[in-house]
Amino acid sequence: MIRFFLLQNRQGKTRLSKWYVDVGDEEKVQVEAEVHRIVTARDSKYTNFVEYKSYKVVYRRYAGLFFSVCVDVTDNELASLEGIHLFVELLDRYFGNVCELDLVFNFNKAYAILDEYLLGGEVLETSQAVMLARMHEFDKLIER
Repeated sequence: MIRFFLLQNRQGKTRLSKWYVDVGDEEKVQVEAEVHRIVTARDSKYTNFVEYKSYKVVYRRYAGLFFSVCVDVTDNELASLEGIHLFVELLDRYFGNVCELDLVFNFNKAYAILDEYLLGGEVLETSQAVMLARMHEFDKLIER
């Protein structure tokens, strides 16, 4: 099960944060800072998997953004890594060469895309075509 999904920039600003477990606000801020410190300090020659408390953090860097997922120790790291890549591809196809500003100014759409992909810490859908079609339907409803 996914415990949280974080998207942070190099400076440590959290651009997207979705928690699937009940955690207090102070602890969220502390965990986000710790995860950022861990993933930015690691050398690129090491794997993208880090043990964190009694969980695993799987992360991937795209340009200046760090995508991090915290999963149970028994979960498949490679599946989580592929999940991050799928989410990035979704953002890229939806926004057309996504950048950090797209996420800042369209955070509601970024959260909607994540919600189409993950529900309650579990993968809901893996088809890019299906998720993008739902997002375009969502856009049509908003335009009315």
